[in-house]
Amino acid sequence: MLPLDGITVVALEQAIAVPFATRQLADLGARVIKVERPETGDFARNYDTTVNGLSSHFVWCNRSKESIELNLKSETGKEALGRLIEGADVLIQNLAPGALERMGFDPVDLAEKYPALIICSLSGYGKDGPYANKKAYDLLVQCEAGLVSITGSEETQAKSGISIADIAAGMYAYSGILTALLNREKTGKGTIMEVSMLEALGEWMGYPLYYAAYGGTEPKRTGASHSTIYPYGPFQCGDGKTVFIGLQNEREWVNFCSIVLEDRDLATDSRFENNSNRSANRQELKKLIEYSFKSLTSDEVLEKVEEAKIANARLNNMKDFFDHPQLSARNRWSEVETPAGKIAALKPPVTVEGMEAMMKPVPDLGEHTDQILEEIGMTKESMKQ
Repeated sequence: MLPLDGITVVALEQAIAVPFATRQLADLGARVIKVERPETGDFARNYDTTVNGLSSHFVWCNRSKESIELNLKSETGKEALGRLIEGADVLIQNLAPGALERMGFDPVDLAEKYPALIICSLSGYGKDGPYANKKAYDLLVQCEAGLVSITGSEETQAKSGISIADIAAGMYAYSGILTALLNREKTGKGTIMEVSMLEALGEWMGYPLYYAAYGGTEPKRTGASHSTIYPYGPFQCGDGKTVFIGLQNEREWVNFCSIVLEDRDLATDSRFENNSNRSANRQELKKLIEYSFKSLTSDEVLEKVEEAKIANARLNNMKDFFDHPQLSARNRWSEVETPAGKIAALKPPVTVEGMEAMMKPVPDLGEHTDQILEEIGMTKESMKQ
């Protein structure tokens, strides 16, 4: 029995943030009823066609769910949604600000009518304040939270390569709902909660935020290197490949000089004798390190770094990660059915002894409409009246 067996989640969701949160609830056994627009559905279905004709974003965030098409502008569509909410444990939504209220489903009214219901709203900037009605997409929130200002090279700013603001907000919605479910077990009462993408990503920006607010200077953009620790980043080897090395303390620096660079005296060189000096003179140190690596292949460099017990990594591309030997050795892959056939899917990252996560199909648009309508005493024909 999975932890969330018997929990029903009604999700008015689109894009990434809420679908990512609800997919994780589904992984734990919750029944997730995904309410979609007729004909078009969640617009993330059409972001791309790279997974056997399906969207990579959609198949990632929507396995193990049931899809129902409802026209929420119609009275019968609203009636159907009302009946779904009546039988739900959780209502979660990331519609446009105020949309839920305009449909007649104000969270305050719902909480009064259904005291055990957990209601979660996710938005870009929160329900009030000067940004409450501002459109919020992942890249734009990355900009507002300052992430883009510290990401990239010294010359060029860059966004994160993944939808990090969406993911941050989705994670807090997921953990918040789990917390509310746990609290309901103790009190019998549901709650109203909200998550904003700006505040979720802001929590993840803690270190650079404090660094700038109290240090008086903005963190520098340093490409793939760490902005304040060195050597911590990419170094080119004699075979043209790049390896990443991460030193954390002075003991590792001494080992690095002695075992990897084979130059004990460098460890006490005044230019590099502590992290602050190494970071200040990083360009000079980088030249010395890469000169030492020039006669070695990347495999040989990593072998020496491992001998010195210093953290390191290969610079993998996405295909390399897909074929990663560690994932294979730990049996981290499963198969998930989709409307376009089976695809590989990573198992959820939390491994619980004696529990297998739910890995059910990615639904086609409206695939479960008939079944769900029948459960709430309605039919497609009644919806047209």
